[in-house]
Amino acid sequence: MTGRLVAVVGPSGAGKDTLLGAARLTLAEDPRFVFVRRAITRPAETRSHAGAEAHLPLNEAAFAEARAAGAFALHWQAHGLHYGIPREIQARMAEGRVVVANLSRAVLSSVPPAYRLCVLLVTAPPAVLASRIAGRGRETPQEIARRLQREALLPEGLDVREVMNDGTPEEGAARLVGVLRALAG
Repeated sequence: MTGRLVAVVGPSGAGKDTLLGAARLTLAEDPRFVFVRRAITRPAETRSHAGAEAHLPLNEAAFAEARAAGAFALHWQAHGLHYGIPREIQARMAEGRVVVANLSRAVLSSVPPAYRLCVLLVTAPPAVLASRIAGRGRETPQEIARRLQREALLPEGLDVREVMNDGTPEEGAARLVGVLRALAG
C-alpha cells in the first residue's frame, strides 16, 4: 500500500462532520483523496442540519451480518451504536490515495501499520463544544455533560496533527484542507 489512512478524531461537538463535509466539497475534484462513508446503527438524519453526517444507516442485525461477512476494515462500538469503515478503503490506499475517515479514538490502536495512519485531532474550547452538542438536539443536558467529561486520550506513538476549530466553519475547513493537502504531497 502506498496511500494512507487519515483518521479525523476529536471530542463530540468539535465539528468533525462539518469540517469533513466542507473538505469533501473542496477536494471533490482532487483524485488523491477519498472520503469514507461510515456504516452506523443509527437511522438516517430525519432533518438536515449543519454537520449532519451522511452515513449508511444499518440496523443491528444488518450490521452484525456485514461485520461477520468481513465488510469492514475497521469497526467499533461507541455511545450505544456500532460503526464500520468499509473494507474497500484497502483498495483505495493500494492505489496510492489518501483515505479520510471520521474514526473513534478507541479504534486507533487496532489500525494496521500498513495503513500508514495519520490522526487529525479536531478540537475546540469546552464552551464551544457544549454549544454545538446542544444544537444537534440529540442529547439531554446530562448526556452532554457526560460527553464533555470524557477524557480524549490518544494511543502513544501516533502521527497526530491538531486542527483547531474555534472559529467559523470555513476557517476550520480551510485548516483541515491545508493539513490534508500537505499530507498528500
